[in-house]
Amino acid sequence: MGGVSGRTVTSLTNPTVKAVRALHLRKERDATGLFLAEGLKAVTEGVELGRAPRILMHGAEAAAHPLLRRAAEASAAAGGEVIEVTQEILAKVSRRDNPQAVVGVFSQAFQPLETLAPASADCWVALHRVRDPGNLGTIVRTADAAGCGAVILVGECCDPYSVEAVRATMGSIFAVPLAQASEADFAAWRAGWPGSVVGTLLSAQTDHRAAAYARPTLILMGNEQQGLTPEMAGLCDVNVKIPMRGRADSLNLAVATGVMIYAATG
Repeated sequence: MGGVSGRTVTSLTNPTVKAVRALHLRKERDATGLFLAEGLKAVTEGVELGRAPRILMHGAEAAAHPLLRRAAEASAAAGGEVIEVTQEILAKVSRRDNPQAVVGVFSQAFQPLETLAPASADCWVALHRVRDPGNLGTIVRTADAAGCGAVILVGECCDPYSVEAVRATMGSIFAVPLAQASEADFAAWRAGWPGSVVGTLLSAQTDHRAAAYARPTLILMGNEQQGLTPEMAGLCDVNVKIPMRGRADSLNLAVATGVMIYAATG
């Protein structure tokens, strides 16, 4: 079996290498509309869902892999660039000592709120001011696993296309629609929601398993430190609590969101 065609780059100062590495910075992602996905699994997820890599970098050891060849063909067909690089360059681009053998650069994709179709899924997730990219990526992965319609980012949130968030999605970044909205735009859109809007509050009286989840269910979660603000809690049809039976008085945001997703879809 032959490898993929494309040029070879060995210099750490190559402009493309520098441009790809710069995607660790949010200002560069915002300016270019691009992001970095590491590993053949993640790149293959993108290709299978119709998202061709704009730039595909790979080490020599991955050149003959059939999934890489498929990704390279998709990239070339879409006018992208396929580059074989050294292990040193892969480490530099990923900022890891033991980098993945394949790195892809893809276009970001956000859906306007008004294009979301609530009836297309039983459960949807909205996050208000989520701050931790690992939490956000894990929530996107969980939303994918449970078949949620989208993850909606409300207000000032961390970037779902940061390298840390994308890593935590394990490829689900390509599978789950993402939307962004200001608090005011979200409140206006929520007014037309046809099912239940459910939030979590430590002060709530209703157990999360006892609430009536009218589908489609929109789960609204607050940020890691403060939880839902009074304004956001006021947008919910019902606020619920997840019981704390041990000494810990709260759950990690990603875990709590996962519990709520499966309560709503179970």
